[in-house]
Amino acid sequence: MANNGPSWDGLLKWSLSHSDGASPSRPLSEEDRQWFMEAMQGHTIDSISRMKQISQIMKMPEQLLESQGVTIDDLEGMLDELQEHVESIDLANDLHSIGGLVPLLSYLKNSNAKIRAKAADVLTTVVQNNPRSQQLVMEANGFEPLLTNFITDPDVRVRTKALGAISSLIRHNQQGITAFRLANGYAGLRDALVSDTVRFQRKALNLIHYLLQESNSDCKIVRDLGFPRIMIHLASNQDLEVREFALRGLLELTREESERNLDRADVNLRQLLEERTRRIIAMSEEDLCAAREERELVDILWTVCYDEPSLLRERGLVYLPCDDEMAPDVVRDRFEPPLRAWAARRDDEINEPPVPLLLGPAQ
Repeated sequence: MANNGPSWDGLLKWSLSHSDGASPSRPLSEEDRQWFMEAMQGHTIDSISRMKQISQIMKMPEQLLESQGVTIDDLEGMLDELQEHVESIDLANDLHSIGGLVPLLSYLKNSNAKIRAKAADVLTTVVQNNPRSQQLVMEANGFEPLLTNFITDPDVRVRTKALGAISSLIRHNQQGITAFRLANGYAGLRDALVSDTVRFQRKALNLIHYLLQESNSDCKIVRDLGFPRIMIHLASNQDLEVREFALRGLLELTREESERNLDRADVNLRQLLEERTRRIIAMSEEDLCAAREERELVDILWTVCYDEPSLLRERGLVYLPCDDEMAPDVVRDRFEPPLRAWAARRDDEINEPPVPLLLGPAQ
């Protein structure tokens, strides 16, 4: 809190007198003032009551909060607390019923970039693996401000957080996936890939990989928008996760050979795989163990594209003794065997009708 802290008395006065949008101000009773101060400072209030109080604060105009001494740090701290509450799926679903979801969505348009970013971060927690909250956010038109922040916000941190929220919102949510396609979301992903922010690139590649897994028809969209060339470039990135996600995206594009979504005769693709092979061979034992997924992906891509064993396989570098030293749950959670997963999807897939998409540049 700045200086002596915000005037919570004044905030309560405004909140109580304007809760219906019309009533004039009235004097605060001592009981009201005491309730508000205990609510803001105490630690014994139950979660629902606390979320209601935070929701009431989020409804207040920025100018009022500022006039009462509330700082950006105060608001970030309040959103941090809200995020802790909505980690519970039940409480996340209650956020709408207590009147907190719409005010939270309004914070996506806050004048301060830190608040816009934090609001998206809280929304990520609200909708993650939560179909009910995904539906509520879609019905409250929460997708639109998230997409706007992802594509056009001048602050890259806001764009990154908005993309993370979108990714959580549309996963296993066909309505969200369709809205993302129709809103030209892929053009925004392309812009994210060519940014110079690693975290932004990671999130974009992660979502691309998921979308390509969900719909084979999206591979053509990605091809037409020039993603293969960008992913070939990113597969040589200094960041290991960027390389791995780029390689996974390239592998997804090989699933339908007849579609030629990935030009296997592309000299740049071959040069990439040869260069990654040389670098992997030159790695220390410690780096080799850390690059387990990259080793597997380079090997699989070489085999699929050129119908011959990779040099990594000939050198015995695809599977190493250290790969078995990881705890089984860690191995299972982090490393789904790429070839097995890829082959299973390829065998089980059925032809899907093409999905309409606006292919113009992101606005």
